[in-house]
Amino acid sequence: MDILLMRSASDVEACFPVFHALRPHLSKQDFVAQVLRQQSQGYDVLALRHEDVVKSVAGFRIAEFLAWGKVLYIDDLATLPGQTAHGFAGALLDWLVDHARQHSCDAVHLDTGYARHAAHRLYLRKGFQLACHHLALDLSAGRSAGISVPIESQARRLKFLPEGAHS
Repeated sequence: MDILLMRSASDVEACFPVFHALRPHLSKQDFVAQVLRQQSQGYDVLALRHEDVVKSVAGFRIAEFLAWGKVLYIDDLATLPGQTAHGFAGALLDWLVDHARQHSCDAVHLDTGYARHAAHRLYLRKGFQLACHHLALDLSAGRSAGISVPIESQARRLKFLPEGAHS
């Protein structure tokens, strides 16, 4: 089992099947181009290779924030379907935490989807804490500028918006 930084286009391409499991909207060509673009912004790809196959990957960056200080932020962490529960993602997390310490980071942060329960168990086992909610406003083409009814109903359900009120 080897853990490697993947920086060349061919190395990044070798990671595509694992990233595609997490980000199925990306084509291989678009994925490689985007990773190479993001590398110029400090993004890095870490891969765990076992039996000559990339089994698990992490995309990360080191950045400074007023709120958190110097942080290693994990953008992506994924393992090939059918290869989970072998400790691959845990080994990557351990490497990333060590890397953060070596670079004098104050913390390691990540966002995770609500339904990724196995991932949540891993993060909690590794000492991560649920620290905040991450909110997003999609500005991609074709979306309306207003807040949709489903968002308002989510806000009511979470008690952020009283019945009958509109945002």
